[in-house]
Amino acid sequence: MKTLERAEYGHTEFHDAKAAVAQLRELYDDAVQFLSREFQHAMEHGAPEGRIRAYYPEIRFTTSSYARVDTRLSFGHVADPGTYATTVTRPDLFKNYLEQQIGLLIANHDQPVEIGYSNTPMPVHFAVANDPDITVPQQGAAAFPLRDVFDVPDLSNTNDDIVNGTYEATDGIGPLAPFTAQRIDYSLARLTHYTATHAHHFQNHVLFTNYQFYVSEFETYARAQLDDPDSGYTSFVSTGNAEITKGDQPLEASPKMPQMPTYHLKRADGSGITLVNIGVGPSNAKTATDHIAVLRPHAWVMVGHCAGLRNSQALGDFVLAHAYLREDNVLDTDLPPWVPIPALAEIQIALEEAVAQTTKLEGYELKRIMRTGTVASYDDRNWELRDQHGPVQRLSQSRAIALDMESATIAANGYRFRVPYGTLLCVSDKPLHGELKLPGMASNFYKEQVARHLMIGIHAMEHLRTMPLERIHSRKLRSFEETAFL
Repeated sequence: MKTLERAEYGHTEFHDAKAAVAQLRELYDDAVQFLSREFQHAMEHGAPEGRIRAYYPEIRFTTSSYARVDTRLSFGHVADPGTYATTVTRPDLFKNYLEQQIGLLIANHDQPVEIGYSNTPMPVHFAVANDPDITVPQQGAAAFPLRDVFDVPDLSNTNDDIVNGTYEATDGIGPLAPFTAQRIDYSLARLTHYTATHAHHFQNHVLFTNYQFYVSEFETYARAQLDDPDSGYTSFVSTGNAEITKGDQPLEASPKMPQMPTYHLKRADGSGITLVNIGVGPSNAKTATDHIAVLRPHAWVMVGHCAGLRNSQALGDFVLAHAYLREDNVLDTDLPPWVPIPALAEIQIALEEAVAQTTKLEGYELKRIMRTGTVASYDDRNWELRDQHGPVQRLSQSRAIALDMESATIAANGYRFRVPYGTLLCVSDKPLHGELKLPGMASNFYKEQVARHLMIGIHAMEHLRTMPLERIHSRKLRSFEETAFL
């Protein structure tokens, strides 16, 4: 076997987070370069003798003290003495995140971290993923069986056991982070496929929508911000990674629209806004959030359309979800339906204040255009065609005021992945009261609301950007035993 030798590196202690991340980058780059070089050689000259292998770098932390740390912070420390570790990928992409999380760990426990190679092999597909000049052939297309020589993605250890609370350590070493390196690499590859933009463009504040109207409004807003030297925004990225830095620049159209078109209004520190058009359905919502979660965003919010269920509502009214009726079913295996999905005060306040800021209505007057209540998410778009007795009775018993297909999924996955979440919907039809979503039906008034609705989402995210991270990532999203890293 030809292996990038781990022993010559060993594990090195670091009391400085920046130096620790620099070492992670060196180890990762060495492993990637080794695999890329050997892979290209094998493609040109045939299968080598023996196996080619390199390993992910890891962060390891050990403490023997029960000393209490500042428990006001819900992350940045371990609960019990022991050894904890996590494998690391793309330290260039996660530089700020890693420096912050490692820095908190060192400061809170007054103990160093150890950086070295893990015993987890790096799949060749992920090692060469960021080199446009290298393509991994499909199974059977190479002159030799690829997995006979190189490690390939292994789904047996690419899972969500840590975040689902089902992880059991077999070596006495606890998890330090919510995702392993291979799980992250898997999602980075999926993100590129589904959104047609590179992961490094994603910002810390993510808006999800289910309508193309919002994309056009988002681009209009982005162009205006790029023309404002005081906005703090630096560029706008569209599908296909087309990027502009000035408002009047043309955007090259993507030759093929992806399944979930994604757009990024960027800031230099990553605190800008990403908009993802997930389309219709809870499956899309789960797919998007499953993969965006590995980027550890600071918040995600759904701003889409819904069916208003109350006669007192009008088309164009807003719905601020404070509870979710989960009849979408897609997360039942990972997060049982009996698990409550609470509203998060910080997100709720940001959304309500954004509605007031945008509409110029305050207090009791806000009730003219916004209701707060339960949002039900179904997995059947044509639920109206079924026998109404059962569905309508359940909706009434749950006190639901709106119904859509994505919000509960996004909130539930936010809860599962410890990503702060929220929902602000716009009423586009009232099927129980004869106002169906048909061409031309109140469309002018409805379309006028899109711009206001999007601006509310943007203002809410801009408010959250000013909030300290420890306030957003509160203990409401943390279980009994949590990883030190967010």
